[in-house]
Formats: sequence, C-alpha cells, structure tokens
Amino acid sequence: MTKIQRIKCGNGNCYIVANGKDAILVDTGKRDYWDAILEACEPYDMRLLLLTHGHFDHTENAAVLSEKLGIPIAMHKADSDLIDDNMAQSLTAGSLFGRIVLKASMESFSNREMSKFQPTIFLDHGDDLSEYGVPAKVIGLPGHTNGSIAIDVDGKYLIAGDALMNMLFPTVSLLYHNREEMLNSAKRISGLGDRIIYFGHGKPALNKMWVK
Repeated sequence: MTKIQRIKCGNGNCYIVANGKDAILVDTGKRDYWDAILEACEPYDMRLLLLTHGHFDHTENAAVLSEKLGIPIAMHKADSDLIDDNMAQSLTAGSLFGRIVLKASMESFSNREMSKFQPTIFLDHGDDLSEYGVPAKVIGLPGHTNGSIAIDVDGKYLIAGDALMNMLFPTVSLLYHNREEMLNSAKRISGLGDRIIYFGHGKPALNKMWVK
C-alpha cells in the first residue's frame, strides 16, 4: 500500500512516498531540518531524492541527504541553472500577499549559500518512477520555474511542489517565472480529476478547478 508522509520543514514541506519498504524522498527543505528528514527516512529503503524544482527551500539539503542516504538526485533539466544561482529565473507576484512572499524570498535567495549538488537523473513529463519502487509518474508543471514538476502517485495523490500553494488558502502559485505557463499548469492539475494535493507550502487539500 502506497502512503505519503509529510515532513514539515518550517513553512515548507518535503515528503516520503513509500510503497512497503521502498521509498523516495521528494524535496529536502532548508538546512535546519536535514537531521529530522534523515530520521524520518530511517525505516525505509530510500531509492531516490526527487526535487520538484530548484529553489533553495526545496533543495538546500540535497547534497547532504543524497550522500547520507546513498541515493541519486533527480530533477528537471530546465532548473539546472538554479543550482548555481537561485535568482537565475526571475520571479513575479500578482497579489499583495504574493509580493510580501516574493520580498522575503528574494532576501533569502541573496543571503543563503547553498551546498552545491549534482543531479545525475533528469526527469521529464510522463516519466515512470516504478523502477524506484513506487507507483508514480512525473507531471511537468512549468511556470513557477521553468523546470517545475509534480509527482502523481497511484492516481490518487499529487505532490505539486510550488505549482500550487496553500500558505493562507489553497490557490495557484503566488510566485511565478512565467504566469501563462503557471496558469496552464494549474489547469493541467485540475484535469487530473480526483486527487489529494500535497503542497510545497501548507496542508494537503482536495483537487479543484484552480483557474476559473
């Protein structure tokens, strides 16, 4: 039986997707939380570290967790530029709260120096993750970043990264590199039908019509 374990990392989340003992880790949180994530991984045979996109609050522990767990790092190639420079892809906000989040994000991007990591697997839309022991596939959701991806698990759960957000309430991404692509990605999520959505920020919620 497949299960999703949410690990809260401050105002963000990472997730363990487990199918029996086999499991993958989705995102890594900020550096303050790597030991808690490592502890959560202990019961499982971890097979893969998958990054939904390249922003530091999702990738900051990638290097240390990959080394300690002995697993490869996977992401979409279109976010490779964010590994060396988290400001390589400009961000815009369309609401007052979004602009507050954007200001805080920009300050964090400029003040934090990430441990460099090297992905060895590049994923794309439609890729099957069953070889890593979990019944899941990759869904391409560009917009928040060029290489944003989600993981559709067992046709029941979607780990959406920051393609959607639930900081105050469930909504489309508050920050985006490309607004049109972000909205199209939100429509793609709606088109998946019944799913429990697991956000990069905030509590899970049911899938719905995200763009009216």
